[in-house]
Amino acid sequence: MAVDAPLHPKYPNLFRPLDLGFTRLKNRALMGSMHTGLEEVDGGYERLAAYFAERARGGVGMMITGGISPNEEGGMGSEMSTPEHAEAHRVVTEAVHKVDPDIKICMQILHAGPLAETPTLVAPSAVRSRLSPLVPNELDEAGVQKQIDDHVQCAKMAQLAGYDGVEIIGSAGYLLSTFLVEKTNQREDQWGGSYHNRMRFPLEIMRRCRAAVGDNFILIFRIAAMDMLQGGMSWDEVVLLAKAMETAGATIISTHFTWHESAVPTIATMVPRAAFTGVTGRLRKELSIPCITSNRINMPDVAEKVLADGDADIVSMARPMLADAELVKKAFEGREDEINTCIGCNQACLDHGFEGKEVSCLVNPRACHETILNYQPSSSPKEIAVVGAGPAGLAYATVAAERGHSVTLYDANSEIGGQFNLAKKVPGKEEFYETLRYFSRMLEVNKVNVRLNTTVCASDLDEAGYQHIVVATGIIPRVPDIEGIDHAKVVSYIDVILGRVSVGKRVAVMGAGGIGFDVSEFITHKGVSAALDKQVFAREWGVDFDNHPRGGVTGVTPQVEAADREVFLLQRKTTPVGRSLGKTTGWTHRMSLAKRGVQMINGVDYKKIDDQGLHIVVAGQPQLLAVDTVIICAGQLPDRHLFDQVGDLGIDASLVGGAFEATELDAKAAIKQASFLAAAI
Repeated sequence: MAVDAPLHPKYPNLFRPLDLGFTRLKNRALMGSMHTGLEEVDGGYERLAAYFAERARGGVGMMITGGISPNEEGGMGSEMSTPEHAEAHRVVTEAVHKVDPDIKICMQILHAGPLAETPTLVAPSAVRSRLSPLVPNELDEAGVQKQIDDHVQCAKMAQLAGYDGVEIIGSAGYLLSTFLVEKTNQREDQWGGSYHNRMRFPLEIMRRCRAAVGDNFILIFRIAAMDMLQGGMSWDEVVLLAKAMETAGATIISTHFTWHESAVPTIATMVPRAAFTGVTGRLRKELSIPCITSNRINMPDVAEKVLADGDADIVSMARPMLADAELVKKAFEGREDEINTCIGCNQACLDHGFEGKEVSCLVNPRACHETILNYQPSSSPKEIAVVGAGPAGLAYATVAAERGHSVTLYDANSEIGGQFNLAKKVPGKEEFYETLRYFSRMLEVNKVNVRLNTTVCASDLDEAGYQHIVVATGIIPRVPDIEGIDHAKVVSYIDVILGRVSVGKRVAVMGAGGIGFDVSEFITHKGVSAALDKQVFAREWGVDFDNHPRGGVTGVTPQVEAADREVFLLQRKTTPVGRSLGKTTGWTHRMSLAKRGVQMINGVDYKKIDDQGLHIVVAGQPQLLAVDTVIICAGQLPDRHLFDQVGDLGIDASLVGGAFEATELDAKAAIKQASFLAAAI
């Protein structure tokens, strides 16, 4: 796509260049900041260079790196404060500019403040975040000046490293944002007290950064346009800060919509697409510099509508470009049905990031592994049969076929997807339809021979003469060995989600893993899914988009339509129910069920099921749950029957997905394993 390309007939706003005065962006698509964890590993910058270069080839107009600390106390693990640090980053900036000099890459300066996991953590006041066990060290006057100086030095070194600009993050509960809010800034000097004093710290950083880097360098300020905090920033304060940032030298204002300790989900799959862009639109009307909007914008038509509605000048899509590096290119070429859509699961990206692991993507395990996992043409194409069209089978079949192997995909069901066909029916998980659309299209593009409604045995495969068999037959739900398990009131979670059985008014869900939570959501939900309706989402989570009270939530009571049945979600483990769920989304699922009155009980010993209900023991005390339905979500076993048959015949075979390991239903592991195996055969 040339810089001077004409306006796109379908996406005229997305592909319209943006003049910044001293430079311009080739289009309005931004890959927002996403910490990868690569900065801290051996060879990480070379891997980062490949990662960003691939997105550059994918057509994005601008990208922002993961957060880099201005100093040690910033707590991000990677720092930018010396010429040596700058030199290490040059491989990244040069790789991007080699692809296209017109693509801008900016470095995010992120000082974690009270969220830093280091004893040297600092904040305006010694107020501990509820997300951290550590109390930050209160900055004295010299300390405040040091932090300002270090931000300025960081920006100068980013410029030296070849970056086109920096984004200074002033949101999320990190250092700059804690100066802005009264509950975290209890100072009585020039840096605290009145709001004019509280915003002095981030403003001084912006003003001095502009003076240090000159006029021809992009400075982005990321503002908490709606911080989702009780007693958070008011709308007037947001506007005042944004205008002051413009005066202080900001090139662009980027809107953010939460602190990490907020009790409102903003990035999970249960959040409607583009839910918060209207807030950016309101702020944009107050400013004369461009605004970036973000959060749950995962397809080009969504981005185009946001821009057409005047809600932003630039659309940030961070996780969507983990999911598909060519998202922008595919949109430009009219190949939207080939986009591997971000489903907002957070399992391999944000969960990994907050757990200190290397980031990747559930639906695209190549993300951040561009130098490790590649799908090169095979030098010896084979005839391959893949049995099972769940996530693992689909990943293997499409990758192997892309590499030139002749692949036949079998499944006994009438549609592809396996367990994804259950997930997509759960309110809040509708994005799984997109993954199935993507795989369906990839099967076509790569000419996989798909044989649905077909059950095969080892002898069938042997007679067909395949050179390799991939067994992706998935799982068998585990049936607990307790008295009465065959009682008429006992049903499988599969039958419940597929509507094969009726569910009573009093229900026990045996098993509180991901499936147990999904089933509980499924049977207690009423009305339209919040993921599909912004007003429903706002009502259920207590957000007032219209009046914008402090933080967007102050004084707003969440309203959830009560479930029409009583549900008990049970687990054997004594750990808190839901502890095994994802770090960044587990709390949202727990809160959602709690709002619907689901009773979560841990440390359960199941005794028997009879006409009276489910007999259990909790903390040594026998209890009777007088339920009329018991839904079994007690784990699963690998379905290896076919694999064992194939082995008996001596046929070369691989085992992938749930059939390989079924301790948890883990699409992330299944797709990753299948992709690596298919890349190697």
